[in-house]
Amino acid sequence: PFVNMSDDASNEYFSDGISEEILNLLAQVPELRVTSRSSAFSFKGQNVDVPTIAAKLNVAHILEGSVRKSGNELRITAQLIAVETDTHLWSKTYDRELKSVFVIQDEIAAAVVDALKITLLGEKPGSTKTNPEAYALYLQARHFSKQGTSVSSKQAETLLAQALEIDPNYVPAWTELGYVYERQTTTLALQPKDEGIELARDAIQKALLINPQYGPAYAVLARIEMFYGWDFKAASQYIQQALASNPGDAFILLSAARVSGSLGRLDEAISLHQQSIAVDPVSAVGHYRLGRTLYRAHRLDEALDSFRMALSLNPDLFSAHLGIGLVLVAQGDAPAALAEIAAMAAIEQEEPITSLVIACAQHALGNAGASDNALQALIEAEFD
Repeated sequence: PFVNMSDDASNEYFSDGISEEILNLLAQVPELRVTSRSSAFSFKGQNVDVPTIAAKLNVAHILEGSVRKSGNELRITAQLIAVETDTHLWSKTYDRELKSVFVIQDEIAAAVVDALKITLLGEKPGSTKTNPEAYALYLQARHFSKQGTSVSSKQAETLLAQALEIDPNYVPAWTELGYVYERQTTTLALQPKDEGIELARDAIQKALLINPQYGPAYAVLARIEMFYGWDFKAASQYIQQALASNPGDAFILLSAARVSGSLGRLDEAISLHQQSIAVDPVSAVGHYRLGRTLYRAHRLDEALDSFRMALSLNPDLFSAHLGIGLVLVAQGDAPAALAEIAAMAAIEQEEPITSLVIACAQHALGNAGASDNALQALIEAEFD
């Protein structure tokens, strides 16, 4: 992530947003594998040297820089480093007005492609232009949206509405608003289901009316069909449209994997999960979901490795303990499965689904009463 060098620390949302926008532009280049935002940003604020970061992310080059914003004046510095030789392949400082921010982003992405001597099969990707004030509001909204809380989600909604008042044709803002409404409905329970999904669909339809080729909008539509409409065939069609325009996006790859898994196409889902992890290697959730799919495919040893990798990345990920417990039961080691569930007490997680692993393990040990009690606890919890 580019460092915020502004006098105002609150401008960090802007430097983060610039970093993410450049990353997204580069990720649209099929000839490049670009590490996802979540993995790249995991090193933000840490005193870690470039070779260590490169090794953990499995990359050959690092793009870094800084952003200084003062009123309508911008100074953006960027440099591309070849890790193996620890040399600068390219660097430049841009002193421009805020209205030129999209031009700067496009120029940086183009310079990286040129410096890496990549021959593009298609056109170079370009930013979606808008009013600078609307863009700043959009970046602020994205900052709050990523926090994932009820309060931050409502803040994001308000900021996006303000951005769209300024530029009603700004497709990324409509798409983000659709995603915010979808999350408010299916995850945060801030909206009545039918009303919230209608708001989400309406925002996405507005985005696609303006730009029918905008991949991220199709990714949100796929989420709506998958988590609300239960129409996995429609979700599959939408996610394929999203992948066509954003083949290197970890979020879209992960969504595609979940759709394929829901349709029972496990080999395809495993491949998509692996592609997602390739661009988001330090995502605990990505490794966990790969483990779940490997478990469903009865590839137990590989599933165990994935669950343990997820735990190494996030020791508090209780669901990885559940996955390990289910694998151990399937491998015939019920006592070890129970020990794994007991270990969850250390992270103070009391999830009803733990009863499922306990029931399976106790059944495998021949303890019918304990197994029935665990299942009854699960039923009562689920229907409470």
